Amino acid sequence: MTYDFHPEARLEYREAAVFYEGCRPGLGAAFSIEVEATIERILETPQRFRTLEQDVRTCRTHTFPYAILYTVEPGAILIMAVMHLRRRPGYWRQRLSDPSL
Repeated sequence: MTYDFHPEARLEYREAAVFYEGCRPGLGAAFSIEVEATIERILETPQRFRTLEQDVRTCRTHTFPYAILYTVEPGAILIMAVMHLRRRPGYWRQRLSDPSL
């Protein structure tokens, strides 16, 4: 199975990695490794994780306060958000009706 990012989710991911790298050298890379490991867990068993709303599921990272929000599409995972767990809950809902997807 493959995966792809919603364009705004890709931007969130990059911005978070840059933020953490600015906090401490190497922390941005550690964040990226953690996100990629979380995505691998999702790819192994995508139906395993809790459904938030409609068909959007969530899987938390282990070390950082983030969750990967995703949908299971035919043959692929679409990552809807790389969401900080303590900021703006629900902001990602507007992406569900994104006509560009």
